[in-house]
Amino acid sequence: MSGHMLARAPHLDVDALLADPSIHIIVCTGAGGVGKTTTAAALALRAAESGRNVCVLTIDPAKRLAQAMGLTSLDNTPRQVPGVCAPDGSGSLFAMMLDMKRTFDEVVESHADPERAEQILGNPFYQALSSSFAGTQEYMAMEKLGQLHVRAQDEGTWDLIVVDTPPSRSALDFLDAPARLGSFLDGRFIRILTAPARGAGRGIGRLAMVGFGIFTGVLTKILGAQVLADLGTFVAAIDTTFGGFRERADATYALLKDSGTSFVVVAAPERDALREAAYFVERLRTDDMPLAGLVLNRMQQVDDPELTVEQAASGAQVLGELADSAPDDGGRRELTAALLELHAQRLQVADRQLHLADRFAAAHPGVAVARVTALPGDVHDLDGLRTVGALIAR
Repeated sequence: MSGHMLARAPHLDVDALLADPSIHIIVCTGAGGVGKTTTAAALALRAAESGRNVCVLTIDPAKRLAQAMGLTSLDNTPRQVPGVCAPDGSGSLFAMMLDMKRTFDEVVESHADPERAEQILGNPFYQALSSSFAGTQEYMAMEKLGQLHVRAQDEGTWDLIVVDTPPSRSALDFLDAPARLGSFLDGRFIRILTAPARGAGRGIGRLAMVGFGIFTGVLTKILGAQVLADLGTFVAAIDTTFGGFRERADATYALLKDSGTSFVVVAAPERDALREAAYFVERLRTDDMPLAGLVLNRMQQVDDPELTVEQAASGAQVLGELADSAPDDGGRRELTAALLELHAQRLQVADRQLHLADRFAAAHPGVAVARVTALPGDVHDLDGLRTVGALIAR
């Protein structure tokens, strides 16, 4: 094992990270399906039971995990998980599930008078944008993080926020999509749509209206008159009420670069997941964002590594032949052969995983790594999260 690059990678000291009072935000990110939500919840629970006041923002927890944390009936507001604290009574854990549309509605309601807010919230284009526009979930995850950070500063409710990033196609979407949505809402297309209203009555405005008429004529053929009307109504309402979507995204982006923030990249020992992890590590380095390290989930555990693949496979074959040619009292030979075959398969999986992890470690020699052994079943209660937290911190 000592010859592997992964064995020589720096160790990710998770307990030191969680105990560091200068760290106020931990962002768990990575490809979809690698255990980000469980990792975020486990880290938050471990921090709370070590004495910190923690809020964990989850995105899409499995039903059993949500039930374990008391999240089944929660809305877009953090709620305290009962019975979670350190042995001395200090520490607490709050948890919430992101409601993408409700978060968008909150942005509207906080920047508009009631009449204008009602007009925007009832607009069909807004309803589509707030529910399914590409990048909205990532933007709203960052928006909610910004809200939680402000509340923590103002009220002192918690001193650590753990963020589970959306299950995007690419891990980079978390950083890129908010800028794309902000560019759309603050960009040239929106300014073109609102320019006639701002310039009407002036010579240049009349000229703009001529060009705009041609432009909208083309859009009407493409989108349909009603869609274009809904879009125009939405733009007019939003333009006169609040703006700065890009500025809001930039503010949270700056928060992510702050020394009080730390990223934990989560990956499974699979080619695609580690490729995403490598992309994200490079992006964090390029953008000067603080990386704590990599949590490598679901590593295959081998109970007897001294028994090689070849030995196990050979033994299974011999026992299988004996079972076929001679009486086998109780089927012990067949059972032993099956166990040897299973052992050989697990060794092959472990070797493949280690090979992929070695490639990552060789390409990113300074990245600290925590290896987490695969569990036999799903995590569905707080004890399961404690087990995961202990494995990460091992």
